[in-house]
Amino acid sequence: MAAVAELKAVLKDTLEKKGVLGHLKARIRAEVFNALDDDCEPRPSLSHENLLINELIREYLEFNKYKYTASVLTAESGQPVVPLDRQFLIRELHAFEESKDSAMPLLYGILAHFLHGTKAGIQNGFLKESSLQPANPRLGQPPNRREET
Repeated sequence: MAAVAELKAVLKDTLEKKGVLGHLKARIRAEVFNALDDDCEPRPSLSHENLLINELIREYLEFNKYKYTASVLTAESGQPVVPLDRQFLIRELHAFEESKDSAMPLLYGILAHFLHGTKAGIQNGFLKESSLQPANPRLGQPPNRREET
């Protein structure tokens, strides 16, 4: 009986070290989600915005080695299995990147843009023109600096 327990432990350890066990667990979770998914209630179509958002999230997940989470996202969201072209994403976001940033997920550049914005009149180089600016320019100002209406 001890030999079986030892064999299980060695097998589990080997599968974990190779990353296979995590992949199998994620695949099982994805299949459970699919099985539990109510086929009677159709999933909403994947909008252009959701396609872009999901792709930004997938790129971030894969960069940070969250492969299993990325596989569940793909299975649940209906995102295409083949990732979207990075240059396509950049064009759709009206962004550009310097060659030094090409290894980083685009989500990091977007976050840096909104965290740092403009400093001393120098615009963060990620977004050319953000389509995500608030409609009311006073929304970005602290409350005590807003003009009274």
